[in-house]
Amino acid sequence: MKLIKIIPVAVLFLMASCSSVRVTTDYDTNTNFAKYKTFAFYKKGIDKVKISDLDKRRILKAIEHELEAKGLTKSDHPDLLVNIFTKSRQKVNVYNNSMYFGWRPWYYGPDFGMQVSKYTEGTLFIDLIDAQKKELAWQGIGSGALNTSGNVAKKEERIRNFVAEVMAKYPPAVN
Repeated sequence: MKLIKIIPVAVLFLMASCSSVRVTTDYDTNTNFAKYKTFAFYKKGIDKVKISDLDKRRILKAIEHELEAKGLTKSDHPDLLVNIFTKSRQKVNVYNNSMYFGWRPWYYGPDFGMQVSKYTEGTLFIDLIDAQKKELAWQGIGSGALNTSGNVAKKEERIRNFVAEVMAKYPPAVN
């Protein structure tokens, strides 16, 4: 009976771990991030990103939303230039679900229950460049499982989640 109660919790934990985004950031410690009030997208850099134009627009729209929520405005003469870079790779996880010991039709001994899962892990780099100095001021990197199911609504939601989790670390908390 305890096993029946544990299984739903384990499934929820696995689902939550697959949907999380691992975020790291780096920034110039000498930068006063309060001075940045405006932003624009760095078209030359964004044009080089090798993803579909639809996904580019989704990512840029999500970044724009997050920056505007932080009080920045889009401008033709920006304080910050926003650039993105993406990469992806196939991942394989092997789980040992259980071990049974006993009689099987073909032998007597241990039987290991293995489960293999394959998924695509994506990484999104968001660079904020000081437009005046032409130097990287802040970089956020988010990595996690991508939605490759073909469901556009879920894909859009995943992209918004990726960007929101990365941009939650901007501006950095400076001590």
